[in-house]
Amino acid sequence: MGHFIKPKENLWTGRISDRQLYLHEKVEFVDLKESNSVFSQKTFTVLGYACDEGVKRNQGRIGAFEGPDAIRKQLGKMPNHLDTGTRFLDVGTIDCSDGDMEAAQDLVSEIVAQLLKDNAFTILLGGGHDIAYGHYNGIRKHLGSGKSLGIINFDAHFDLRDNSKGNNSGTPFYQIAKDCKKDGSAFKYLCLGVRKDANDTELFKTAKALDVAYMPSEKFTMSYPKMVVRKLLDFIAQVDHIYVTVDLDGFSSAYAPGVSASSPMGFCPQIVLESLELITKSQKMISFDIAEMNPKYDIDNQTAKLAASLVHFIITSLNGQ
Repeated sequence: MGHFIKPKENLWTGRISDRQLYLHEKVEFVDLKESNSVFSQKTFTVLGYACDEGVKRNQGRIGAFEGPDAIRKQLGKMPNHLDTGTRFLDVGTIDCSDGDMEAAQDLVSEIVAQLLKDNAFTILLGGGHDIAYGHYNGIRKHLGSGKSLGIINFDAHFDLRDNSKGNNSGTPFYQIAKDCKKDGSAFKYLCLGVRKDANDTELFKTAKALDVAYMPSEKFTMSYPKMVVRKLLDFIAQVDHIYVTVDLDGFSSAYAPGVSASSPMGFCPQIVLESLELITKSQKMISFDIAEMNPKYDIDNQTAKLAASLVHFIITSLNGQ
C-alpha cells in the first residue's frame, strides 16, 4: 500500500490514569496493511492525510503536511467519554511527500470505502482541503448509486475553482460537481460561512449555476440561530447520508491562526458546535474530516486544540446514539 504510514504510537500521550480516562489510553493502533477484519463493535477510525501539495498549487501557505499529527497530539490528551463497548482506532496516515496528490486522493478513496464497508465511522485529519475529493469518492464508492449523499462544508471558501489547469485545494467540490453531472447523480452541497472577501464573482456565479446552497458569514453566527437551523434542516431532509467537512480557515484567526489562509473575519466555534449537534442528531452523518491544519503558523497549539475538540465533540455525540 504505497504512500501509507502506519500509526505512530508516540504521538498519543497525556495524563496516566490506568482506567482509560484519556483518549491516549483508549486508542488502539491498527496497521491497515496487515488488518482485514470487519468491526463488530461501534468503531471510530482516525486516518491522517499528510498533504499540502494542493495548498501549494493553490498558492497558499505551506505547512498542512504536518497537520494530522499536530491534531493527534492534542486529541490524545483529551478525556475519554466513549463507553467500553466502543473502539477508537488510529489507522495511520496517507503520505503525499512526493507531490502526487491525485495518487494520495485515490488512496483516501480506497481506504475510506473499505473502512465504511467494515462498519467503522471514519474521521480524516488534513492536510489541505483537497482531502475532500478523495474522501467523497470513498463514501460514494461505499454507498453505490442507490443512496443520495450530501456535503456540508464549514468554510470561508466555496472551493469551486475551475480545474481545467489542474487540481488543487480550491477545486474539490467543482471536481465532485463535474463527476455528478457525468454519472447523472445530484450534486448536493451546502457551504456555511462563505465570505465575500474570500470568493471572487466568478465563484459566486459557479455556485449559482451548480445550485449550491450556502450561508454568508454575516448570517452564519449565533445572532441568527433560527436561520441556521432552518438552512440545515432543509438540506438534511434532501439526502440519505451526509459527509461533513470542516475547513479550519473558516474560523476567525482569533480561534484558528494555524491555517493555510487565515482571516480575522471568520466564524466562531459555538455556531459550528451547534450545527454539528443538529447534524449528528439526524443520524445521517456517515463520515467527517478536518482540513487546512497548519502547525507552522499555530500559536500555543490553539488551532490544533480546536480541531481536536471538534473531533472529540463528534465522537462523543455519536457515541450516545
